Amino acid sequence: ALFMSFDSILAFLAPYRFSVLAVTVFPLAAAGYALGRRRLAAEGKAPGVWRATGYYLGLALCYIALHTQFDYYGQFVFFLHRAQHLILHHLGALLIALGNPVPVLSAALPRDFPRQSAPVRWMTRVVRVLQQPVIASVLFVGLIAFWLEPSIHFAAMLSQPLYLLMNWSMLVDGVLFWLVLVDPRPPEASPMPSYGVRFLMIFATIVPQLVIGSYIFFVDHELFTVYGVCGRALPISGMEDQQYGGLLTWIPPAMMEAVAMLIVLSMLMKRERALSVEEPAARAVKK
Repeated sequence: ALFMSFDSILAFLAPYRFSVLAVTVFPLAAAGYALGRRRLAAEGKAPGVWRATGYYLGLALCYIALHTQFDYYGQFVFFLHRAQHLILHHLGALLIALGNPVPVLSAALPRDFPRQSAPVRWMTRVVRVLQQPVIASVLFVGLIAFWLEPSIHFAAMLSQPLYLLMNWSMLVDGVLFWLVLVDPRPPEASPMPSYGVRFLMIFATIVPQLVIGSYIFFVDHELFTVYGVCGRALPISGMEDQQYGGLLTWIPPAMMEAVAMLIVLSMLMKRERALSVEEPAARAVKK
Protein backbone atom coordinates (compact mmCIF):
# COMPACT_ATOMS: atom_id res chain seq x y z
CA ALA A 1 0.00 0.00 0.00
CA LEU A 2 2.88 2.32 0.81
CA PHE A 3 4.47 1.57 -2.55
CA MET A 4 1.21 2.32 -4.36
CA SER A 5 0.83 5.56 -2.41
CA PHE A 6 4.34 6.66 -3.33
CA ASP A 7 3.70 5.62 -6.92
CA SER A 8 0.52 7.70 -6.97
CA ILE A 9 2.41 10.72 -5.67
CA LEU A 10 5.01 10.35 -8.42
CA ALA A 11 2.23 10.03 -10.99
CA PHE A 12 0.58 13.20 -9.67
CA LEU A 13 3.86 15.14 -9.82
CA ALA A 14 4.45 14.20 -13.46
CA PRO A 15 3.69 17.12 -15.81
CA TYR A 16 0.35 17.05 -17.57
CA ARG A 17 1.96 19.03 -20.40
CA PHE A 18 5.73 19.44 -20.29
CA SER A 19 6.78 23.10 -20.11
CA VAL A 20 10.31 24.26 -20.90
CA LEU A 21 9.48 27.55 -19.20
CA ALA A 22 8.51 25.84 -15.92
CA VAL A 23 11.55 23.55 -15.78
CA THR A 24 13.77 26.57 -16.46
CA VAL A 25 12.25 29.26 -14.25
CA PHE A 26 11.61 27.28 -11.06
CA PRO A 27 15.01 25.56 -10.74
CA LEU A 28 16.79 28.84 -11.56
CA ALA A 29 14.69 30.71 -8.99
CA ALA A 30 15.45 28.07 -6.34
CA ALA A 31 19.18 27.83 -7.07
CA GLY A 32 19.55 31.60 -7.43
CA TYR A 33 17.94 32.20 -4.05
CA ALA A 34 20.18 29.61 -2.37
CA LEU A 35 23.32 31.15 -3.89
CA GLY A 36 22.28 34.72 -3.14
CA ARG A 37 21.38 33.86 0.43
CA ARG A 38 24.75 32.20 0.95
CA ARG A 39 26.56 35.27 -0.34
CA LEU A 40 24.47 37.59 1.82
CA ALA A 41 25.06 35.35 4.85
CA ALA A 42 28.80 36.02 4.50
CA GLU A 43 27.97 39.73 4.96
CA GLY A 44 25.48 39.12 7.77
CA LYS A 45 22.57 40.26 5.57
CA ALA A 46 20.84 36.99 4.70
CA PRO A 47 17.04 36.79 5.18
CA GLY A 48 15.91 34.63 8.09
CA VAL A 49 15.02 30.97 7.91
CA TRP A 50 11.29 31.71 7.95
CA ARG A 51 11.61 33.97 4.90
CA ALA A 52 13.61 31.36 2.99
CA THR A 53 11.12 28.67 3.99
CA GLY A 54 8.22 30.80 2.75
CA TYR A 55 10.01 31.47 -0.53
CA TYR A 56 10.68 27.81 -1.28
CA LEU A 57 7.19 26.78 -0.18
CA GLY A 58 5.73 29.42 -2.52
CA LEU A 59 7.87 28.16 -5.40
CA ALA A 60 6.83 24.58 -4.71
CA LEU A 61 3.13 25.43 -4.59
CA CYS A 62 3.30 27.41 -7.83
CA TYR A 63 5.22 24.61 -9.54
CA ILE A 64 2.59 22.09 -8.44
CA ALA A 65 -0.18 24.36 -9.71
CA LEU A 66 1.50 24.85 -13.09
CA HIS A 67 3.40 21.69 -13.92
CA THR A 68 1.80 18.58 -12.39
CA GLN A 69 -1.47 16.70 -12.78
CA PHE A 70 -3.05 19.57 -10.83
CA ASP A 71 -2.84 21.45 -14.12
CA TYR A 72 -4.91 18.75 -15.80
CA TYR A 73 -7.71 19.09 -13.26
CA GLY A 74 -7.42 22.88 -13.46
CA GLN A 75 -8.22 22.65 -17.16
CA PHE A 76 -11.25 20.40 -16.75
CA VAL A 77 -12.85 21.52 -13.46
CA PHE A 78 -13.72 25.18 -12.90
CA PHE A 79 -13.33 25.27 -9.11
CA LEU A 80 -9.92 23.59 -9.36
CA HIS A 81 -8.97 26.19 -11.96
CA ARG A 82 -9.88 28.83 -9.37
CA ALA A 83 -7.81 26.96 -6.77
CA GLN A 84 -4.93 27.00 -9.26
CA HIS A 85 -5.17 30.77 -9.64
CA LEU A 86 -5.61 31.21 -5.89
CA ILE A 87 -2.16 29.63 -5.52
CA LEU A 88 -0.53 31.49 -8.40
CA HIS A 89 -1.97 34.93 -7.71
CA HIS A 90 -2.37 34.87 -3.93
CA LEU A 91 -0.93 32.18 -1.67
CA GLY A 92 2.14 31.09 -3.62
CA ALA A 93 2.92 34.59 -4.87
CA LEU A 94 2.61 36.04 -1.35
CA LEU A 95 4.93 33.39 0.10
CA ILE A 96 7.49 34.13 -2.62
CA ALA A 97 7.27 37.86 -1.90
CA LEU A 98 7.68 37.26 1.84
CA GLY A 99 11.03 35.66 1.05
CA ASN A 100 12.27 39.15 0.05
CA PRO A 101 13.67 37.67 -3.17
CA VAL A 102 14.83 40.82 -5.01
CA PRO A 103 18.03 41.54 -3.02
CA VAL A 104 18.73 37.81 -2.63
CA LEU A 105 18.47 37.01 -6.34
CA SER A 106 20.40 40.18 -7.13
CA ALA A 107 23.23 38.95 -4.89
CA ALA A 108 23.30 35.69 -6.87
CA LEU A 109 24.16 37.46 -10.12
CA PRO A 110 27.78 37.24 -11.33
CA ARG A 111 30.05 39.97 -9.97
CA ASP A 112 30.62 41.33 -13.48
CA PHE A 113 26.91 41.35 -14.40
CA PRO A 114 26.12 44.62 -16.24
CA ARG A 115 23.69 45.98 -13.64
CA GLN A 116 23.64 49.43 -15.21
CA SER A 117 23.19 48.26 -18.81
CA ALA A 118 20.35 49.68 -20.90
CA PRO A 119 18.21 46.47 -20.88
CA VAL A 120 18.48 46.18 -17.08
CA ARG A 121 17.58 49.85 -16.57
CA TRP A 122 14.65 49.47 -18.98
CA MET A 123 13.35 46.38 -17.16
CA THR A 124 13.73 48.12 -13.79
CA ARG A 125 11.71 51.10 -15.03
CA VAL A 126 8.97 48.82 -16.37
CA VAL A 127 8.71 46.96 -13.05
CA ARG A 128 8.56 50.22 -11.09
CA VAL A 129 5.76 51.49 -13.31
CA LEU A 130 3.83 48.23 -12.82
CA GLN A 131 4.34 48.56 -9.07
CA GLN A 132 2.95 52.08 -8.82
CA PRO A 133 0.07 51.77 -6.32
CA VAL A 134 -2.80 52.62 -8.67
CA ILE A 135 -1.43 50.58 -11.59
CA ALA A 136 -0.55 47.61 -9.37
CA SER A 137 -4.01 47.59 -7.79
CA VAL A 138 -5.87 47.90 -11.10
CA LEU A 139 -3.77 45.14 -12.67
CA PHE A 140 -4.20 42.85 -9.69
CA VAL A 141 -8.00 42.96 -9.84
CA GLY A 142 -8.21 43.64 -13.56
CA LEU A 143 -6.44 40.42 -14.54
CA ILE A 144 -8.83 38.39 -12.40
CA ALA A 145 -11.84 40.03 -14.06
CA PHE A 146 -10.29 39.84 -17.54
CA TRP A 147 -9.55 36.11 -17.50
CA LEU A 148 -12.96 35.38 -15.91
CA GLU A 149 -14.92 37.21 -18.62
CA PRO A 150 -16.84 34.21 -20.02
CA SER A 151 -15.93 34.60 -23.70
CA ILE A 152 -12.25 35.29 -22.93
CA HIS A 153 -12.19 32.40 -20.46
CA PHE A 154 -13.71 30.08 -23.07
CA ALA A 155 -11.00 31.03 -25.58
CA ALA A 156 -8.18 30.72 -23.04
CA MET A 157 -9.19 27.23 -21.97
CA LEU A 158 -9.21 26.02 -25.58
CA SER A 159 -5.92 27.62 -26.65
CA GLN A 160 -2.69 26.34 -25.14
CA PRO A 161 -0.74 29.59 -25.79
CA LEU A 162 -3.55 31.67 -24.25
CA TYR A 163 -3.85 29.24 -21.36
CA LEU A 164 -0.12 29.56 -20.60
CA LEU A 165 -0.30 33.34 -20.91
CA MET A 166 -3.23 33.40 -18.48
CA ASN A 167 -1.49 31.32 -15.82
CA TRP A 168 1.94 32.95 -16.04
CA SER A 169 0.46 36.45 -16.12
CA MET A 170 -1.39 35.66 -12.89
CA LEU A 171 1.81 34.43 -11.23
CA VAL A 172 3.98 37.35 -12.35
CA ASP A 173 1.35 39.95 -11.49
CA GLY A 174 0.74 38.35 -8.10
CA VAL A 175 4.41 38.41 -7.17
CA LEU A 176 4.81 42.04 -8.31
CA PHE A 177 1.77 43.12 -6.29
CA TRP A 178 2.71 41.34 -3.07
CA LEU A 179 6.29 42.59 -3.34
CA VAL A 180 4.91 46.11 -2.98
CA LEU A 181 2.81 45.28 0.07
CA VAL A 182 5.33 43.22 2.06
CA ASP A 183 8.62 44.92 1.16
CA PRO A 184 10.45 44.94 4.51
CA ARG A 185 12.39 48.14 3.84
CA PRO A 186 11.17 51.38 5.44
CA PRO A 187 9.21 53.35 2.81
CA GLU A 188 11.57 56.33 3.09
CA ALA A 189 14.50 54.06 2.20
CA SER A 190 12.87 52.39 -0.82
CA PRO A 191 10.76 53.21 -3.89
CA MET A 192 7.78 51.45 -2.28
CA PRO A 193 4.74 53.43 -1.06
CA SER A 194 4.00 54.35 2.56
CA TYR A 195 2.21 51.93 4.84
CA GLY A 196 -0.96 54.02 4.59
CA VAL A 197 -0.98 53.65 0.81
CA ARG A 198 -0.44 49.93 1.18
CA PHE A 199 -3.55 49.70 3.36
CA LEU A 200 -5.48 51.59 0.67
CA MET A 201 -4.21 49.12 -1.95
CA ILE A 202 -5.57 46.25 0.11
CA PHE A 203 -8.99 47.87 0.50
CA ALA A 204 -9.05 48.83 -3.20
CA THR A 205 -8.43 45.26 -4.33
CA ILE A 206 -10.40 43.27 -1.78
CA VAL A 207 -13.85 44.72 -2.60
CA PRO A 208 -13.84 43.96 -6.37
CA GLN A 209 -12.75 40.39 -5.64
CA LEU A 210 -15.65 39.98 -3.23
CA VAL A 211 -18.02 41.29 -5.91
CA ILE A 212 -16.63 38.98 -8.62
CA GLY A 213 -16.66 35.90 -6.40
CA SER A 214 -20.15 36.52 -5.00
CA TYR A 215 -21.53 37.17 -8.50
CA ILE A 216 -20.16 33.85 -9.77
CA PHE A 217 -21.60 32.08 -6.73
CA PHE A 218 -25.09 33.61 -6.83
CA VAL A 219 -25.74 33.91 -10.59
CA ASP A 220 -28.59 31.62 -11.66
CA HIS A 221 -27.09 30.31 -14.89
CA GLU A 222 -23.85 28.69 -16.00
CA LEU A 223 -21.21 31.23 -17.05
CA PHE A 224 -18.29 28.98 -17.97
CA THR A 225 -19.69 26.49 -20.43
CA VAL A 226 -16.29 25.41 -21.74
CA TYR A 227 -15.99 22.83 -18.95
CA GLY A 228 -19.22 21.19 -20.07
CA VAL A 229 -18.07 21.22 -23.69
CA CYS A 230 -14.71 19.60 -22.89
CA GLY A 231 -16.06 17.28 -20.18
CA ARG A 232 -15.46 17.72 -16.46
CA ALA A 233 -12.86 15.54 -14.79
CA LEU A 234 -15.06 15.19 -11.68
CA PRO A 235 -18.67 13.98 -11.42
CA ILE A 236 -20.31 17.28 -10.44
CA SER A 237 -22.86 19.47 -12.19
CA GLY A 238 -21.95 22.69 -13.96
CA MET A 239 -23.70 24.88 -11.38
CA GLU A 240 -22.07 23.06 -8.44
CA ASP A 241 -18.69 23.48 -10.08
CA GLN A 242 -19.37 27.17 -10.67
CA GLN A 243 -20.56 27.78 -7.11
CA TYR A 244 -17.48 26.12 -5.63
CA GLY A 245 -15.36 28.25 -7.95
CA GLY A 246 -17.24 31.37 -6.88
CA LEU A 247 -16.52 30.60 -3.23
CA LEU A 248 -12.81 30.14 -4.00
CA THR A 249 -12.80 33.50 -5.79
CA TRP A 250 -14.74 35.15 -2.97
CA ILE A 251 -13.59 33.97 0.48
CA PRO A 252 -9.94 32.76 0.42
CA PRO A 253 -8.62 35.87 -1.43
CA ALA A 254 -10.28 38.08 1.19
CA MET A 255 -8.57 36.03 3.89
CA MET A 256 -5.22 36.39 2.14
CA GLU A 257 -5.62 40.16 1.96
CA ALA A 258 -6.55 40.21 5.65
CA VAL A 259 -3.27 38.40 6.35
CA ALA A 260 -1.45 40.98 4.21
CA MET A 261 -3.09 43.74 6.25
CA LEU A 262 -1.75 42.19 9.44
CA ILE A 263 1.72 41.94 7.90
CA VAL A 264 1.69 45.61 6.89
CA LEU A 265 0.39 46.58 10.32
CA SER A 266 3.19 44.57 11.93
CA MET A 267 5.81 46.34 9.78
CA LEU A 268 4.29 49.73 10.64
CA MET A 269 4.41 49.02 14.38
CA LYS A 270 7.97 47.73 14.11
CA ARG A 271 9.00 50.90 12.26
CA GLU A 272 7.33 53.13 14.86
CA ARG A 273 9.14 51.30 17.67
CA ALA A 274 12.45 51.76 15.83
CA LEU A 275 11.79 55.47 15.37
CA SER A 276 10.86 55.87 19.05
CA VAL A 277 14.30 54.49 19.92
CA GLU A 278 16.21 56.44 17.25
CA GLU A 279 14.77 59.88 18.03
CA PRO A 280 15.92 60.09 21.70
CA ALA A 281 19.32 58.75 20.66
CA ALA A 282 19.60 61.42 17.96
CA ARG A 283 18.67 64.18 20.43
CA ALA A 284 21.24 62.88 22.89
CA VAL A 285 23.95 63.02 20.23
CA LYS A 286 23.05 66.62 19.37
CA LYS A 287 23.35 67.64 23.02
